[in-house]
Amino acid sequence: MWQALRGAPAGLVGWLSSRLPPCLVPLLAAQCRYVSGFRLRRAQQLYTERSARALIRGLRGRARPGRTGRLLAALTGAFLWEEERVREEEIRRSAEDMQHMEVVAHTFQGLDSPVQIPVSDGEQSWELVIDKKDFKLWKRPIEGTHLYQYRVFGSYMDVTPRQFFNVQLDTEYRKKWDALVIKLEVVERDGVPGSEVIHWVTHFPYPMYSRDYVYIRKYHVDQENNLMVLVSRAVEHPGVPESPDYVRVRNYQSQMVIRPHTSFDENGFDYLLTYSDNPQTVFPRYCVNWMVSSGMPDFLDKLHLATLRANTMEIKVRDYISSRPPDCSTEARASPERKIGSAHTATPMDYA
Repeated sequence: MWQALRGAPAGLVGWLSSRLPPCLVPLLAAQCRYVSGFRLRRAQQLYTERSARALIRGLRGRARPGRTGRLLAALTGAFLWEEERVREEEIRRSAEDMQHMEVVAHTFQGLDSPVQIPVSDGEQSWELVIDKKDFKLWKRPIEGTHLYQYRVFGSYMDVTPRQFFNVQLDTEYRKKWDALVIKLEVVERDGVPGSEVIHWVTHFPYPMYSRDYVYIRKYHVDQENNLMVLVSRAVEHPGVPESPDYVRVRNYQSQMVIRPHTSFDENGFDYLLTYSDNPQTVFPRYCVNWMVSSGMPDFLDKLHLATLRANTMEIKVRDYISSRPPDCSTEARASPERKIGSAHTATPMDYA
């Protein structure tokens, strides 16, 4: 009888319970609860990450890029690294941009005319915004939006690439030198070294609400070609739901490339930072443009000063190249530390 009831419609169960002796009705209810609970647990088991990946393969090509991963992450409660992970292609393109920029800078070296960035057919042209000896900032419109993409090419001669990189990526130290940070933490680490999801909450100018970013970052050090690359872009993570206290920034990406003049542990390097985000403000376009174009140089100045201060005061920060990658099953496990002035081999960074 109970076996038959497992597939019975709810109406049939109700009809049957009305005709059973009163002493058997609680047993019927308990059995139905058991069957329903079993089916619910079974459904949850089926929607594991492995099942989600299989579903992704079936849906790929029929859904808009990125939508599938976000939907399945919401269903499973798991972050799908295979969908969201920064690809080697993204790292390679960033390195090629740096190589291209170096050629441009070398071509215009010693000339009085502003450095212009050549573009491919169909691309928007770059407009020079700030032109200084060791710092140049361009912008260009992002097609179909009211937003701009920004590009900075600059140099520092008084700190090493390793120092500059470690200071920026060390989330604990940044909470001390960046007064705009409200919250900054590693949410989850990938099994691939140098890849992690970050939650960053930052103050915005009054009267705007504070903004929060959830983004994945991946850093790569190419010692053979003397190059460091960091790629960051916004993602959605089921462990960081939106908060009514902040405005979530869903459109954000940056690529930072560092080229040491000599080695990772000797003073002097060039860097290329390409950045864009949508802060979701109601302010006119020129206001947003002013905030970003002035905020980037200000951030880089603070980062540079924090690097100098850490070196002078021998503040301990994590060494992202020498230390063993953290256990990716933990979120904020204490990491190895070292004095920032010590020597070793280096790594990259991001504007976020």
